[in-house]
Amino acid sequence: MARAIVLRQLTVAPKSRRQLELKLAERGVPGEVAAAVLDRFEEVELIDDAEFARMWVSSRARTRSLARSALRRELAEKGVGPEESEAALEQLSDEDEVAAARELVRRKLGAGRVPADRGEREKAVRRLASMLARKGYPPALAFKVVSEELGHAAGETDTP
Repeated sequence: MARAIVLRQLTVAPKSRRQLELKLAERGVPGEVAAAVLDRFEEVELIDDAEFARMWVSSRARTRSLARSALRRELAEKGVGPEESEAALEQLSDEDEVAAARELVRRKLGAGRVPADRGEREKAVRRLASMLARKGYPPALAFKVVSEELGHAAGETDTP
């Protein structure tokens, strides 16, 4: 029964060992049975938290444009250890993170006008920086990127 549960879960999407442990516990599988089944699945490399973390980071960074801190938090929630998380996060460079933040701001700005009024522009800066913060970008980076992109959109600077 435990093997069937794990196989079904892995068929739907890759999972961390911790996620599978929780699913087995939810289904009433005794802890020692769950551990034995999961150990066997790790032996045959059907469960690999390091590989799961690499795939998760790659996918979520590409599709959701999440910053490393948000990805680190998500991996921790999925039960991936700090060592596997940090190894997976190494695939994202500082330049990748800045480029993703720029793209998010550009998309949000779209063809919309940059407010000329100082108060409205400050409101736009706060909204865009808040959007980046929700995706895990540090405040200093968020405000820097937003300011540069607003300046660029207004024709004030030559930001990439």
